[in-house]
Amino acid sequence: MSYYFSKVLPRKSYDEAKELVTEELKKEGFGILSEIDVQATLKKKIDVDIQRYTILGACNPHFAHKAISEEDKIGVFLPCNVLVKEKKDGLIEVVAVDPISSMSSVQNESLGEIAIEVQSKLKKVIENLG
Repeated sequence: MSYYFSKVLPRKSYDEAKELVTEELKKEGFGILSEIDVQATLKKKIDVDIQRYTILGACNPHFAHKAISEEDKIGVFLPCNVLVKEKKDGLIEVVAVDPISSMSSVQNESLGEIAIEVQSKLKKVIENLG
C-alpha cells in the first residue's frame, strides 16, 4: 500500500503550484497550519543544496476534532502533510499523505471512518490540481 498520492504539474511554476494546492485544500475545508521550507532549512543548518521542497501542514478542523475525540494521541499524525517539490527535471510534484496508511498503526476502529473521509478529500485535492 502506498503512503501517499501525487501528481506532477507540468505547466505550473513552483509558486503557482503552492498557491493552487492551498486553494484546493481550502475548497475541501483544510487550512495551512505550518509551512516548512526544507530547502532553506537544510542550506542554513548543514549547508546542503536540494531542489525546492516545501512541507505544508494542512488541517481540517472538523476532522481533527473528531480524530482527537476518538484517540487523544492521534496528534502525532496531525496535521496532514502535503509536499510541493521541485523534481530534478524542473517539474513540480505535489504529494499528499494517505491518512489511511498513516493511521493504520493505531488500534482504534473509529478512526478508520475518519481516515476514509480525509483520504477522499485529499485525493480530490490532488486530482483537482489540473
